[in-house]
Amino acid sequence: MKRALISVSDKTGVVEFTKELVKLGFEVLSTGGTKKALEDSGVPVKGVEEITGFPEILEGRVKTLHPFIHGGLLAKRNESSHLKQLEEQGIQPIDLVCVNLYPFQQTISKPDVTPENAIENIDIGGPAMLRASAKNHDHLTVVVDAADYENVLAELRESGEVRKETKRKLAAKVFRHTAAYDAQIAEYMTELAGEEQPERVTFTYELKQSLRYGENPHQQAAFYKRPLGSEFSIAHATQLHGKELSYNNIHDADAALQLVKDFDEPAAVAVKHMNPCGAGIGESASDAFRKAYEADPRSIFGGIVAFNREVDGETARQLNEIFLEIVIAPAFTEEALGILTAKKNIRLLTIPFNRGNKREKMLTSVEGGLLIQDQDSYTYGDANITIPTKREPTEEELAALKLAWKVVKHVKSNAIVVADSNMTLGVGAGQMNRVGAAKIALEQAGERAKGAVLASDAFFPMNDTVEAAARAGITAIIQPGGSIRDEDSIKMADEHGIAMVFTGVRHFRH
Repeated sequence: MKRALISVSDKTGVVEFTKELVKLGFEVLSTGGTKKALEDSGVPVKGVEEITGFPEILEGRVKTLHPFIHGGLLAKRNESSHLKQLEEQGIQPIDLVCVNLYPFQQTISKPDVTPENAIENIDIGGPAMLRASAKNHDHLTVVVDAADYENVLAELRESGEVRKETKRKLAAKVFRHTAAYDAQIAEYMTELAGEEQPERVTFTYELKQSLRYGENPHQQAAFYKRPLGSEFSIAHATQLHGKELSYNNIHDADAALQLVKDFDEPAAVAVKHMNPCGAGIGESASDAFRKAYEADPRSIFGGIVAFNREVDGETARQLNEIFLEIVIAPAFTEEALGILTAKKNIRLLTIPFNRGNKREKMLTSVEGGLLIQDQDSYTYGDANITIPTKREPTEEELAALKLAWKVVKHVKSNAIVVADSNMTLGVGAGQMNRVGAAKIALEQAGERAKGAVLASDAFFPMNDTVEAAARAGITAIIQPGGSIRDEDSIKMADEHGIAMVFTGVRHFRH
């Protein structure tokens, strides 16, 4: 008689699966809660202690860690010496293992979890059985996912065996499962120990979506989300309408969300190719969007718009006038949905803004390695503000400088933003020199630059940017300061009556 060992924390479908195994001639071994669930459902089952001759001890911490179990898992059935040793020791081979692990992820997700409770939910015997079985998958079948129950049963019914290819796939899934489990434990324990830069890091992600292609059609791609990751994120967005998201959509949507998060007042931001092309604030979502649109009505075409307030009917009618790829908001009214869903392809996403902004490490891959850093969460309120010029900014200029400073943080370097107190007027992104970025932003702003302000993501290496700003009519500038030639820029600003604010921090974005 073939033998199956069944011991699961997630009991979804396990009774039905085990009943079918019994019909197929399997003897079933089990432990603890799984054994009780099977017995209560009338499934004939033996306790592991009946096989080992040794009771569960240490509050169930030790029950399957025994040669009578692991010998049955690890023996090679085509190795005569292995079979001889099994016979000598009275060990019967185990042909199928169905195990999943203590709910560590669910445990640490609870807001009131204690370290003691988390550590108690670190499974020991389960991973040992899974790894042993997966290692020896040529000779037995190992199942860790209830989604595989039916396929395993189908192959057993068809031929009495599980195909070699299926066994290998199941074994690979086991090692992915135990690796992810250990990665979460390692991350939790590392944080608990206060280690900032451990000698090794391992992260785990779960497949959210297979993508049609990556940045370009010849590149394959997929979207993975982090278990217990920030819910205030594109990875946890709910799509209400439209085509599935593409690789570039996801990148741009994330960029839009990260920018709109920085505003407390009603705000709308538009993003194209990872850069803001317009941002506006106002009394309502509709008012904010009108300003974001007017900031750059050409670039917003085919872009992504994010709001930090519910989209209502009035706002939806404005959005409906132009072609947009994605609209992101905390919610949409029924009227807004009725208007926007008339367009077949526009993607409508809702994000749980009420979940708070959980700051995560930023991971950037480079060939052969990984860069890890904190998010750039530095705000104007954190800055050590100094005013080196003779003139200080007015209240209105200060409001505009704050808005420009919020936006420039999200623009690719070298970055310049021109703005007034309600909206951006020009954005210069990703240039190889700063004055080049300034010229783009000022040219885009045009006549609107007169009386407006300018923000720079990093210091001015020379006074040419200030000179260009003065010619365009800029009246106030915000920048980090810190250049060895700051005095040149300050002198130029003073000559033109420009107020300059130093923040002491740069916002490079590559």
